[in-house]
Amino acid sequence: MLDCEGRRNVSQPLIVFSPIVNHRLNDSAFVESPNQSARPDGVEIDLLVIHNISLPPGKFGTSCIAELFCNTLDCSSHPYFEQLRELKVSAHVLIARNGMITQFVPFDRKAWHAGQSCFQGRKNCNEFSIGIELEGTDFEAFDDRQYEALSALTGRLMQAYHGLTVERIVGHSDIAPGRKTDPGPYFNWERFRESLSNYSESADSAK
Repeated sequence: MLDCEGRRNVSQPLIVFSPIVNHRLNDSAFVESPNQSARPDGVEIDLLVIHNISLPPGKFGTSCIAELFCNTLDCSSHPYFEQLRELKVSAHVLIARNGMITQFVPFDRKAWHAGQSCFQGRKNCNEFSIGIELEGTDFEAFDDRQYEALSALTGRLMQAYHGLTVERIVGHSDIAPGRKTDPGPYFNWERFRESLSNYSESADSAK
């Protein structure tokens, strides 16, 4: 992994996906973000939102995304970061280019990932959704390892939170059209949805 200035850190092994225990991915990296809040009482988690992110834009393998989510990003370290100085955001999970999964917010809590948003007439999608960030951009393909990790993670989420179905998996651009474009044109929705067929059947049988 690189730091925000592109210096090489000690590489970390790929974290194998593991079950959800107490709304956390057991044995996966967990770095708690302060940018979270309680969901409304009684709300069902029934939407999954896919994003992309890279910091600095187009640069992969840095620690800057985690630092942004934890409010520790040095905004003087890169000109682009000045516009992020007052930003308070997070996602439940980040999937790096090598498929490594890091969780930042427990799934029963509200991560601050969607912003102004609407799904099927319901506003404030943060209240009822899970947000997954893929390390990437709108301008190039995602890594095979990211698809594998995303599929495995999504399958487990569908089994744990029965309101999540294939039909209720969207991109950030779907719930914030005109404002957001991610995960972008290079995200292969057909490949991703086809990979969920076995998980979907398993989740249905568990209900």
